[in-house]
Amino acid sequence: MHFDTQLFLRALGLAIVLESLCWVIAPGAMHRMMQTLLSLPEQQLRFAGLTALIFGMLLMTLTNA
Repeated sequence: MHFDTQLFLRALGLAIVLESLCWVIAPGAMHRMMQTLLSLPEQQLRFAGLTALIFGMLLMTLTNA
């Protein structure tokens, strides 16, 4: 298996761009969302993170087939 550094950096750059767009377009909504997330119990945050992780891995697997 060959690790493509250029592809990795492009994917990381895309993730940063998409993440930043939310803060540029709607900083107030992002601030409210962060406050809401801070009030959630750790177990709920962990479950949401695990769900996103599984979805991301599934998406990568399906697009790599």
